[in-house]
Amino acid sequence: MNARSREVFRLVVEGYLSSGDPVGSRTLTRSMSEKVSAATIRNVMQDLEHLGLLAAPHVSAGRIPTQQGLRMFVDGLLEVRDLDAQDRERIDATLGNGDSDIGDLMGRVGAALSGATQVASLVLAPKHEAPIRHIEFVQLAPDRALVVLVFSDGQVENRVFTPPPGQTQASMREAANFVNALAEGRTVSELRDVIAREIEARKQQIDSLARELVESGLATWADTEESPERLIVRGRANLLEVGTEAQDLDRIRSLFDDLERKRDIAEFLELTDEGAGVRIFIGSENKLFSLSGSSLVVSPYMNADRKIVGAVGVIGPTRLNYGRIVPIVDYTAQLVGRMISDRS
Repeated sequence: MNARSREVFRLVVEGYLSSGDPVGSRTLTRSMSEKVSAATIRNVMQDLEHLGLLAAPHVSAGRIPTQQGLRMFVDGLLEVRDLDAQDRERIDATLGNGDSDIGDLMGRVGAALSGATQVASLVLAPKHEAPIRHIEFVQLAPDRALVVLVFSDGQVENRVFTPPPGQTQASMREAANFVNALAEGRTVSELRDVIAREIEARKQQIDSLARELVESGLATWADTEESPERLIVRGRANLLEVGTEAQDLDRIRSLFDDLERKRDIAEFLELTDEGAGVRIFIGSENKLFSLSGSSLVVSPYMNADRKIVGAVGVIGPTRLNYGRIVPIVDYTAQLVGRMISDRS
């Protein structure tokens, strides 16, 4: 694109993001840096439409950016503002001093993001990665068992899972003894790797039923839908304010269904696996909520070891104020990372 095309494209996108309405050629004649006719602007807009960057929702209407156009704008023309002092104070005040437990902290993170951006916030809470002090298996029914995990920091978690057929209380006790001999001082993820190697090396020394129980329990800890990787959603009512047309309500209804099912929750963190920094997913680029045609602005946060342990973000219509929202998400992620590091 030449300079005129870039300016027309930028003004159309900025006008659409601001108002949500198509932008017409006559409106642009008052905003262009050079004096050009409405007919000239219409020709430029038609060229941009042929490139797939703009679209006309109605024959006589102005233009709106396509998903491809929004992607190009975000990657090449978006001017990210500095974090507003008022937004910074609101986030700092909402998060407090971080002395409460991790669940309360993540809930406040979601509330702070939603309040500052006026769209829905998503927070993926970190796994509990404290070293294990003790593990116990308890049979509840022939097809249900409970694993009790006592962590070195005093937290206790109870997780119900389906054991392999034929388990007895004796085999569960044997499995617990086997696990506890290896568990102390290790996190669940570390223990899973150690036990896998130990089982391979000591197949003759552990009863086959107990081995299946241990393997089943480890798989449950890693993959269950009741995973300690919790998705916290705040501010969903804000989404209802962005539009009341039928297509808007259908999109929001689809988004709510995705959120309630927490579909592919593990992928939320994987969206950030290319390193630190804010990432923007527009429409179908976002695997989690592609059917609702929403945009996701997300940033990972790290622990004291610089390991990505969770993510924070906001989700809303593609017509987001990206320039304002990006620094808010980035600052919140950095703040949460510092709090998580301080707690550890």
